[in-house]
Amino acid sequence: MAITTFAELKTAIANFLARSDLTDRIPEFIALAEARMSRELETRSQEKRSTANTISGDEFISLPTDLRKIRLVKLNTNPISVLDYASPTDFYTTYPSSGGGRPKYYTVLGAEIVLRPIPDSVYTVELIYGEEIAGLSDANTTNTILTRHPDAYLYGSLSASYIYLMEEARAAQYDSLFSRAIQEINDSNDRAFYSGTLSMKSNYSG
Repeated sequence: MAITTFAELKTAIANFLARSDLTDRIPEFIALAEARMSRELETRSQEKRSTANTISGDEFISLPTDLRKIRLVKLNTNPISVLDYASPTDFYTTYPSSGGGRPKYYTVLGAEIVLRPIPDSVYTVELIYGEEIAGLSDANTTNTILTRHPDAYLYGSLSASYIYLMEEARAAQYDSLFSRAIQEINDSNDRAFYSGTLSMKSNYSG
């Protein structure tokens, strides 16, 4: 049986469990698997772009609500200017005053990025970031992770289900398979990113 949709995944989980009394719990097991995958997976399908315009004299820009990890922050100027990340301590040590100019650095405070120098004009800031996995539901019946890696979804959901059932041996068995699937997905993604004659890894920060 193919596992390409939310409904098919729920059926596969029920088949593996061979129980009819957990139907209402299965979406919870899937959600728990997604929570872990959102924390641990690093795939190209999770990368997104977001743009926002600065306001002169305002150093704060709200982060996307689905952001998990920042890959790059840049100004879409001519030429493009990539901003350097600084920890909050270094950020405010380097730029303690409120002087304005074209931003060169950013840091992250809560749900916002902060720019210094404080923008002296309108700049288009673009973020390239890793997003959380778009959770499956009756309305969102599939996503790229399920299409490419249904085994990860299945093993993660079964691990959560056997934890719920307090069957430690089976929970550990499927957790091991889940961990292996996540590692293999990340390894495959690394090879796709960094194969070829030029191999460069970008720093993730945030």
